[in-house]
Amino acid sequence: MTDRVVAIDGAAGSGKSTLARALAKELGLDYLNTGLMYRALAALAARRGIRPDDAAGLMDLMGGLRFRLVGERPRELEVEGFDDAALLSVEVERTVSEVASHPDVRTWMRDRQRELGAAGAVVEGRDIGSVVFPDAVVKLSLVADPEARGRRRAEERADRDADIAEALRERDARDHRTVPLDEPPEGAVVLDTGRLDIEKTIQAAMDIIRDRAPELLR
Repeated sequence: MTDRVVAIDGAAGSGKSTLARALAKELGLDYLNTGLMYRALAALAARRGIRPDDAAGLMDLMGGLRFRLVGERPRELEVEGFDDAALLSVEVERTVSEVASHPDVRTWMRDRQRELGAAGAVVEGRDIGSVVFPDAVVKLSLVADPEARGRRRAEERADRDADIAEALRERDARDHRTVPLDEPPEGAVVLDTGRLDIEKTIQAAMDIIRDRAPELLR
């Protein structure tokens, strides 16, 4: 049992990042957004002219990625050489699913994610509770209908590009081929964030943690 990891799975726009950051602050744990790691690879591939379907080319780029946790309460992932604008661009949104679909890429990323979360963390992504931390002490699976997720993501990215909502819809179809979105990890509690606002979602998640892992509150 990974007794200091809270695993959060869910589709893009389901509210993973907001919930994970809030829980990490509440629990005094690190916050690890694994999606940014795949985005960094997609962004680096775009810079170097590597196609998202070129698995060998992508693997050659991996050694150039530098990840670390920085800041305080909670520490969060920093990708050396990339800012939010680069990682959250529409170009990255359109290619990250294919970049992340290669088994060797996912294995390499999984090992880095385990290293980063080893000391205890709230970890969010798409196969966290099933593959990266299958023994996490608490597993949450966030779901929401496409309309709710589209609105949330469009609001989050409104200052960056209006095309992001359409890119999200396209991404869902691609992501589902790599990590099925309708199969929560074994032992995960499902939270419908389309029906709960963020305050109620955090409250529900904290109630689950109190029930399943009260030691995290001490």
